[in-house]
Amino acid sequence: MILSKLKYIAIAIMTSVVFIACNSDTNSSEDAEVTASRTPQVGDQVPNNLVCMVNNAYMGVPQLEVPYGGKTYYGCCEMCQERIPNEKEARIAVDPYSLKDVDKADAYIVLVGDQGQVAYFESEKNYKELIAKSNLAQERNQRK
Repeated sequence: MILSKLKYIAIAIMTSVVFIACNSDTNSSEDAEVTASRTPQVGDQVPNNLVCMVNNAYMGVPQLEVPYGGKTYYGCCEMCQERIPNEKEARIAVDPYSLKDVDKADAYIVLVGDQGQVAYFESEKNYKELIAKSNLAQERNQRK
């Protein structure tokens, strides 16, 4: 069960590598909310407003706000602004730990790849439990 979840997260990470070159220069100064004081490392939580939720990528700068259904999503360009309200997959991800759907606007978002790939979790607890189980699996494999 643990290995199947680890395989799932690996697949999710690999598929999130697909980036679409969008121009994020259209952000206004009003969107310049608090940015990270340091560059996040793989495994760090990242602020929702610094993530393009269509490309599932940490962008490092505030993204365009896209209100939909009483929630705020973020995209990096006009194409993303159009996709978020029209495509459920732009708003919903699968939590790699629970394998349940999670709304990206409410998610605990973690940087999972060196190229900015992110994963969405229902909660910080789910993220920490996944890490704990993956560490346990690695320890078991090292003992074999």
